[in-house]
Amino acid sequence: MDKRERAKARREKRRQEITLLRTIPYSDHQRWWSIDTIAVVTGANRGIGFDIAHQLAVHGLTVILTSRDAGVGDEARKVLQERGLTVFFHQLDVVDPSSIKVFAEWVQQDFGGIDILVNNAGVNFNHGTDNSVEFAEQVIGTNYFGTKSMIQAMIPLMRPSASGARIVNVSSRLGRLNGRRNRIGDVTLRKQLENVDTLSEELIDGTVNKFLEQVKDGSWTSCGWPQNYTDYSMSKLAVNAYTRLMAKMLSDRPEGQKIYINCYCPGWVKTAMTGWAGHTSPEEGADTGVWLSLLLDQLVTGKFFAERREINF
Repeated sequence: MDKRERAKARREKRRQEITLLRTIPYSDHQRWWSIDTIAVVTGANRGIGFDIAHQLAVHGLTVILTSRDAGVGDEARKVLQERGLTVFFHQLDVVDPSSIKVFAEWVQQDFGGIDILVNNAGVNFNHGTDNSVEFAEQVIGTNYFGTKSMIQAMIPLMRPSASGARIVNVSSRLGRLNGRRNRIGDVTLRKQLENVDTLSEELIDGTVNKFLEQVKDGSWTSCGWPQNYTDYSMSKLAVNAYTRLMAKMLSDRPEGQKIYINCYCPGWVKTAMTGWAGHTSPEEGADTGVWLSLLLDQLVTGKFFAERREINF
């Protein structure tokens, strides 16, 4: 058995383990949540987001499903409500500040706040061996800046509790700083992004903006950026870095007002975003996001996960 086959075998074994874990119900002492616990899931009209919303609702939470397209979002809400689940819908475009403002005001008025935010909304325009950066600005704008805008808008709405509020960012291993095949070539920049003491919003924003500038002038190919799914990888690298930064910034909140933030890679999932070419189902891809949302151990924050295990940034 060669290296690739061994990796495939390990992956399949872990998938089987997680499938078994999903069949084990949460015990009463693990369930810090109730029907009064409000979870917001962005981009939840299909794929991973839909399954995250579905699974959270099955576990007994109240879920607010959002979608940029009001029609398909409301249809997704109807599907879940017909299964007897407590799910609401509101239109939301994470790249539109006015849309986020309207959504935040609606949440405040109708629910009084939220307990969980799952940032799933995202786009990708490359499939297979494609590596076009034609839509890089849209990819960075949605996946990174949209996620950041939602975090900033929802933090004031996160309700105090002994269990702490949670933010889960759907990310990707493609955005790892030290991935073997897709790392940033600029060693100095990589070390700055890796060191939480030197990490800042200005550094993260400056990195993605520099990339976008080089996309426009055509110099990006020779400047050491990731060479696989480049724009998507850069957007998720920024999400990962921002997750670590926010964990640090939120760490000094007093007891009862804690907010825990983590990110995770769902794997290569069979969805429209991957051109249905993945090897993991949306249900499996949603699992770690749901697990992080409901995690009893409140001390976990600023970490990166895949298949319910911590992985390196």
